Amino acid sequence: MRMDWTALPEAVTAEVAERVGGLHVTPAMTGDHAEIAATVTGTTGKVFVKAAHTDVGVRSLRFELRVSEAVSGPHSPAVVWHFAVAGWLVVGFEHCEGPHADLSPGSPDLALLEDVLAVLGETPAPDAPLFSPKARLGFEHPSMDGDTLVHTDLGPANLIVTPDGLRIVDWAMAAKAAPWVELAMLTPWLIGAGHTPEQADQWLARHRVWQSTDPEVLDYFATKNAEKWASKAAGSTAAWMHDLAGWTSQWSAYRI
Repeated sequence: MRMDWTALPEAVTAEVAERVGGLHVTPAMTGDHAEIAATVTGTTGKVFVKAAHTDVGVRSLRFELRVSEAVSGPHSPAVVWHFAVAGWLVVGFEHCEGPHADLSPGSPDLALLEDVLAVLGETPAPDAPLFSPKARLGFEHPSMDGDTLVHTDLGPANLIVTPDGLRIVDWAMAAKAAPWVELAMLTPWLIGAGHTPEQADQWLARHRVWQSTDPEVLDYFATKNAEKWASKAAGSTAAWMHDLAGWTSQWSAYRI
């Protein structure tokens, strides 16, 4: 659960202030993978800071730290520094300035995303403890296995359009899988941005790996993913869960 910056002990805030050269804090408005997430501005510039102190939060942030350090390339923000003090793990990431990507039909951001997906589709998984497809999704199929780095959560909140191009943030759920899995997990976000399931499928078909994936495998993925989110939404009042349940259901119905 996201916490306010004021929950941090003084030892932590003092260390951050020393590293950044100041402490003007702007809390993050999206995401929930870290207990503390904020942009901190000082004389050295801006740094995006995440921090955690619970067992689950620290494990998640340590995983994201290891993956972020292992991922190389222009599309992932670098780890600037990290430290542990007073029971908190704190990580400073390169700050990405810009709006979140617009994935609606006809958006110029789709071309930027297409270029990034082409790079990711050929990026080997780094030597880091990544999720397996089953551990990440809750279901499996032999065709989902692979050696490619898969972010698994390319919603608009994790895509930032900077002056230097599209940047992908929040690698807390990265997996090692077949490259088509990334595209399949992107489908609900395209539908949520206004694409019909058919339009989403046609856009994804621009990628060779999508064209070469057995349609029955995609049908299976769409069905199992829709079942998963329907089950999650049934036991939750969270609007985002119900959104994903609706979008995955649309794609499943189209595939079947």
